[in-house]
Amino acid sequence: MKRSIVTTSDGSKTIRIEYWDEHYHSTHGAVQESMHVYIHAGLDHFFSLYPTSESISVIEAGFGTGLNALLAAHWSSTNNIKIDYLGIEAYPISEEEVQALQYDKVLGESTSEEIYEKFHQAQWEEWQQITYTLRIKKQQTCFSEIQLKNAADIVFYDAFGPAVQPELWERNIFEGFYEALKPGGVFVTYCVKGTARRALQAIGFEVDIIEGPPGKRHMMRAIKPK
Repeated sequence: MKRSIVTTSDGSKTIRIEYWDEHYHSTHGAVQESMHVYIHAGLDHFFSLYPTSESISVIEAGFGTGLNALLAAHWSSTNNIKIDYLGIEAYPISEEEVQALQYDKVLGESTSEEIYEKFHQAQWEEWQQITYTLRIKKQQTCFSEIQLKNAADIVFYDAFGPAVQPELWERNIFEGFYEALKPGGVFVTYCVKGTARRALQAIGFEVDIIEGPPGKRHMMRAIKPK
């Protein structure tokens, strides 16, 4: 499908899939959305629950542009907490798209460009140390192929919306990520569609509808019971 680079309201860029008129991130602000949904509601919240944690394991469903991973790398460095980051992506973006997104310039961190390049240059299916506090493994596969058990503290669920890919928001997909989470683990996503919420609850998640990022009223955060 044809894709193009667009600038969002906070000055950061994202990718638009023209056939679906769907974006990888919110047009109200790509960085703002990722910070709110995955860093603040995900990593910050997990650390508030488990403040003695020295390391955190993250699974991102929809590695996409790598923006969430870049923000997680800065978080891990700032908080001196090690992160093992597993990024799941069936359809990687191109080198040209990586260069056009320019997230390192938006974030204004001196190390952002080097970190972002390392993410996208990393070999698939292999763990690679990106910074002192974060290592990554990119796995090119479909969500339905995930077969992990008690492997992650947090799931960043960043699939395309249910309007264009409803099959990614159904119970059978969520069951794989429920199994992948450790008891007490956190699942965060921008989506609040009722069918997705009910599917999460039916599996056993404790679901909260919380304040969303700029331009979006709500988001979901779910906890796997201990």
